[in-house]
Amino acid sequence: MGRIMSTHDTPGVAIIGCGLIGQKRARALGSARLVACADLNLERAQTLARTAPGAVASADWRTVVARDDVVIVVVATINNVLAEIALGAIQAGKHVLVEKPAARFADELPPLISAAAEQGVQVRVGFNHRYHPALQQAHALFASGALGELMFVRGRYGHGGRIGYDKEWRAAPTLSGGGELIDQGVHLIDLARWFLGDFSSVTGAAHTYFWQMPVDDNGFLLLETPQRQTAFLHVSCTEWKNLFSLEIYGRDAKLHIEGLGGSYGVERLAYYKMLPQMGPPETTIWEYPMGDNSWQLEFAEFLEDIRLGRTPAAGLADALAALQIVAQIYRKSGYDHHT
Repeated sequence: MGRIMSTHDTPGVAIIGCGLIGQKRARALGSARLVACADLNLERAQTLARTAPGAVASADWRTVVARDDVVIVVVATINNVLAEIALGAIQAGKHVLVEKPAARFADELPPLISAAAEQGVQVRVGFNHRYHPALQQAHALFASGALGELMFVRGRYGHGGRIGYDKEWRAAPTLSGGGELIDQGVHLIDLARWFLGDFSSVTGAAHTYFWQMPVDDNGFLLLETPQRQTAFLHVSCTEWKNLFSLEIYGRDAKLHIEGLGGSYGVERLAYYKMLPQMGPPETTIWEYPMGDNSWQLEFAEFLEDIRLGRTPAAGLADALAALQIVAQIYRKSGYDHHT
């Protein structure tokens, strides 16, 4: 069974996969402490372990997961082993934060859901975009009823790749499970579900327009709830100038989140409130020029999930829903990599 934590505990964390994301996670542990690192590249694991006094390094994730001083396992590997390692950690009775998309294919996730229930552990999926300040503020406004009844969401997310992008692991379907739709697309799908709920109708297309690779470089989605609320989403790795834009339309007001900091531009939230006479709306704009602290906020909430025995707000069910949508688009577009 998963270990119960008190407010005075300093839980030990193991990070599996010590690349860029694993390093970001190590810097965002808050009141937890890094006790073990694992990576197929032992030198990379050793480098990360040296950032925390007493932390150990290994090339074998199984030995790390089995340690008694490990309460939480962060899985930050490439997609093809996310589900396998997360399942191993769950079966060892550890709480787990697994990076999105949590698996390559939707059918890899039900065993994790069953095992987590059997072991009594909490599993969070790294949908950290929910914890960006503009999105936190936007969701608070939505939850307050300030938008009125929601009508639709329009989202765009993209980057331009880099020389050799089509030779990286993300372009190999056996490693990634897909292209842009499974990479940035699951973030937009998750955010759309966060505001609108589950989608009962899924249409769209995935295409490869520019990159010479067997996975998609653009994904287009039209998703509808049973109440006919719609999400119109586009993700792209032919954007050239990095872009993030999410618009949430209600009957009484509209929200527009743009930028994620860094190369995506200053994070900004605009609130456009309809006036009784209509015409130009009352406009309020917030800017968030500080660094990205979504990783810290997300992990702090996960520690609370564990302490309270609470199902994480972004969990395996959310990853499963996103991957099921991705799978439907891939099947319709001839990109069924699950063979």
